[in-house]
Amino acid sequence: MSDKKFEPFVPAKTSLREMTFKALLLGIGMAVVLGAANAYLGMKAGMTVSATFPAAVVAMAILRIFKGSILEENISRTAASAGEALVAGAIFTLPAFMIAGVWTDLSYWDSTLIMLVGGILGVLFVIILRRPLVEEADLPFPESKACAEIVKAGQHGQTGAKYVFGAMGLAAFFELFKNANGIRLITEHVTRYIPFKTSHIDLFPDTGASAAKAYGGGMLFQTPAASPALVGVGYIIGIRLSSWAFAGGVMGWLVMIPLAIFFNPSLDVYLGSDTSWTDIANQVWRSQVRPFAVGAMLVAALYTLLRMRKPLVDGISKAFKEFRLSQSGHYTPSRLEIDLNFKWVTLGAVGLIIPITLLYWYFSGSLFSAVVAALVMTVAGFLFSAVAGYLVGLIGGSNNPISGLTLSTLIVAAVLMVWLGTTGKAGIAAVLGVAGVVCCTCGIAGDMLQDLKVGHLLGGTPRRMEIAEILGVIAASLVLAAPLWLLHNYTPGGLGGAELPAPQAGLMALMAKGIVGGDMAWPLVFMGAFFALGLILLGGGSPMLVAVGMYLPLTTTFAMFVGGLIKWVLDLKLHKRKEKEKQAADKTGLLLASGFVAGESLTAVLLAVFVFLKLNFTTSPVFDWSVEVADRPTASWYESYLSSAGAVMPWLGLIIFASLIYVLIAIPSARAREEAKEEQA
Repeated sequence: MSDKKFEPFVPAKTSLREMTFKALLLGIGMAVVLGAANAYLGMKAGMTVSATFPAAVVAMAILRIFKGSILEENISRTAASAGEALVAGAIFTLPAFMIAGVWTDLSYWDSTLIMLVGGILGVLFVIILRRPLVEEADLPFPESKACAEIVKAGQHGQTGAKYVFGAMGLAAFFELFKNANGIRLITEHVTRYIPFKTSHIDLFPDTGASAAKAYGGGMLFQTPAASPALVGVGYIIGIRLSSWAFAGGVMGWLVMIPLAIFFNPSLDVYLGSDTSWTDIANQVWRSQVRPFAVGAMLVAALYTLLRMRKPLVDGISKAFKEFRLSQSGHYTPSRLEIDLNFKWVTLGAVGLIIPITLLYWYFSGSLFSAVVAALVMTVAGFLFSAVAGYLVGLIGGSNNPISGLTLSTLIVAAVLMVWLGTTGKAGIAAVLGVAGVVCCTCGIAGDMLQDLKVGHLLGGTPRRMEIAEILGVIAASLVLAAPLWLLHNYTPGGLGGAELPAPQAGLMALMAKGIVGGDMAWPLVFMGAFFALGLILLGGGSPMLVAVGMYLPLTTTFAMFVGGLIKWVLDLKLHKRKEKEKQAADKTGLLLASGFVAGESLTAVLLAVFVFLKLNFTTSPVFDWSVEVADRPTASWYESYLSSAGAVMPWLGLIIFASLIYVLIAIPSARAREEAKEEQA
């Protein structure tokens, strides 16, 4: 049972408005918007950022106009963050159907059903796990506690909304100059009204094949992506985690690729005499470095499960013990301990096996294989939901490694499909279907446990938060397939292309095709596995982050590392400050970084919507709106467009970085000084 000495911000006996229509409406609306934003970020950077902070601030700012209570704000935030968590599971798996060749385009109904059953199952699992994990004293829940402090401060007028919205505006402005669709709008509208023609704005112009060849294809010209969102991600996760991700990028791009080219001097002949060394390096990365990273990720996922074995067993045991005590009437739970009826939750979780089985039957064409896959998914989903929740309690929702947990399930499902004789596209579809549901389940589980911890600190009613989460999942599931389709059809290269590489989805597709199809590069996978084992034996690091860093473009991990460096410099600058001043600076920095993430991501989605709605009425033959979707901007169009235009304003990237550094250091430092003056007064 819960610690009787603990007293939330709103005591159990206090009665306030909580689950109202306006709170739910705002939360569901934010769930869709923030989910769409994280869809873009996740496919670009390979990770998402928890929507808890921006959702909390927006809820405070808007509901204050309608005299909303702190518990209404809590309900809005809970429903809102469901969209981000659900889309995290979706983007790590759904693009894999297209990358693997199972789908020719993103299927709305299939995607919606995967998100819906996976998301609701995650909510039901978390209800069982709430008490042992949320009320566990040994789990720090760093992001939950930070969010709770922000909400508490908001009750005294310090919402921090100006930081979030200001950072969103700055990131949105920069995104106009580096997003393909933004460049398109600028070059076709703005430049028509200025006396000189500027057809291309490239932050980091390509160094060219000759330069890359001169340096042995070592990718030495890779620079940080001038992305406020990626820098914001690095700032939030900090120098330690961003360093490990960047270390993986350095290992993959600046060690393994040059070695592969050095020991295979005839690669240019094998791939074509006219192939540039830049293209060769990218080919080596796709065909050799990525399978190596797969092996490292698998071992890292197993290592995570091994470390969580005792908390996992203890948590499940404690959940059933709490249920028996409540049913026997040995204690009367307070408002803060009331969950949805445990019996109906259990029946609901078991009942969802039926639609899940039907979904897998549709994918695989084999009823027996579908039943086996559904059972495996249900067991793995519950176990990994507990692991995901435990990890969120340790390191926060932004660092929840749900892709690693999903990979473990994918391997088991793939081996089972081969054993059962379900191969080819049907087998791949079934495996990816299992991965999709488990990934959505784990994403919702981690997010919801973080939300429930915030509610626990603030004094929210668990049952009402659980209902809000279910409503958020349903709404997000019905809507979020649309922005995924938009991003796929109206971004150069689509999902899995150069602009939106969707690294985790590519990894899922590679694993499913390799195991089911029998052409997996097992030697490279085993090498990666032993590499991760070596990292584990060395201790103190994160083999999962290193593997992810190898799988991502170096520009991405480099930008996140820059964000981590900014946070490290800020910490050094404030290390002599009092703890209260440091906390004020940390809260401000988190809000700014969250605003950068939301601003860039939302702008990218909005630009894709503009293209979809045909708001560009130019008569330029390059952009003929009468062509079919398949003929709309592609990666090859974008590359030819950039290469033919020439570089204009090549130092704009430095302006972006200078702006980000100033904002993320100067403003939090000023907030610390303000806190010191307030304390002295």
